[in-house]
Amino acid sequence: MRMMLVGAGAVGESILKVMKWRDPKGEWLEYVLVCDFDQNRAQEVVEKLGKDCRFEAAEVNATDKEAMMRLALMHQIDFLMDAAPPFASNYIFDAAYETGINYGNMGTWSVPMDHPAYGLGIENSYTEPMTKYNFDRHEAWKEKGSMAVICMEIDPGVVNVFAKYAATELLDEITEVHVKDGGNLSVPGADPDDIMFGFNVWTVLDEVMNPNVEYDASRGGLLVEKPFAGREVWEMPDGVGQNTLVKVEHEEVVTMPRYLKQYGLQRATFKISLDENLITALKVVDKLGLRSIHPIQIGETEVIPRDVVAACAPQPKDIGDEMIGEMLVGVECIGKKDGKEKAYFLYQAFDNQESMKKWGSQAVVAQTGFGAALAIELIARGIWKDRGVFSPEYFDPLPYLKLMDESGYEYHIAEIK
Repeated sequence: MRMMLVGAGAVGESILKVMKWRDPKGEWLEYVLVCDFDQNRAQEVVEKLGKDCRFEAAEVNATDKEAMMRLALMHQIDFLMDAAPPFASNYIFDAAYETGINYGNMGTWSVPMDHPAYGLGIENSYTEPMTKYNFDRHEAWKEKGSMAVICMEIDPGVVNVFAKYAATELLDEITEVHVKDGGNLSVPGADPDDIMFGFNVWTVLDEVMNPNVEYDASRGGLLVEKPFAGREVWEMPDGVGQNTLVKVEHEEVVTMPRYLKQYGLQRATFKISLDENLITALKVVDKLGLRSIHPIQIGETEVIPRDVVAACAPQPKDIGDEMIGEMLVGVECIGKKDGKEKAYFLYQAFDNQESMKKWGSQAVVAQTGFGAALAIELIARGIWKDRGVFSPEYFDPLPYLKLMDESGYEYHIAEIK
């Protein structure tokens, strides 16, 4: 594989560290062009990967399709990986398509209406619903002979693989899938008023504050509610403890019905544990209009409010050794086996101090990057292959779980009913 990575942020760096570790001799990873809007940042990532001539840095604007295409052709790229902020994803997706190369991302772009009509029908709340831009182009990609795999990280990504495994190996019929993203990360002695963004700030402002979505076939399909709906207390395993979870917009509620309806799926939700300080801050940011992506004029300068917040907020890459605890992400799968009601919780846990020691990244970042890196490896080795646009649950889950076993990216299956 000759790969071009667009977006050399904390997660992009994490992906490359895992890929280099998985393939030190270059048996399937031949070359990586590490691209970022800030070439100094791209170069910094390359230097962190040591003296490995497979990695090279370049500057590119992730919204400049033609520039990305030129670089891809110049460096004979055959796989374009999107690790940029979500607003750039469609440009990168199109650059790969028009260049005729394969593509992967960790999430998709969506655009909510300024005045969403909550209730049944995602099209009544979003001018561009998540994954629609990609899946609408499935036939075009198929005809082109190229493959795009969207939503490759921990969630979406690993949990999608877990759900497919439950549907094909654990249950005769799967009726519900409920993704639960939580943990018990904390900073001892931290100011109780501190705000911590565990993931890309721009992405948090995007997905958490967007109208949330769930899938319920009995109620007509995709249902949309206001942010922070569906509050639930869930006991996380392995001593992580109780997490208070809320629904947010996330791709799994769209991709899982697409591929798991044939196994009986009737309902899908995504919930995440959010610190109360962060929830309060996000509500204030929203009420002040600071999550807007529409430019405003301040004197002689034009700025996008969300860009200002994203630049000023505490950055995930700066959170490190001082944080203790685990990230724990899993999916509750409910259905029937041999005529009896059954439920399983399949999950992956990542300890922050171990993550900092081994990967030099905090747990949220490393867990995300690890999930993406294993999916890319399956593509590079020709195990995940087809023509068109897909998400992980389209493929056989067993090769991915085998890589998790090989790499020590531990997962667990708990029978809960």
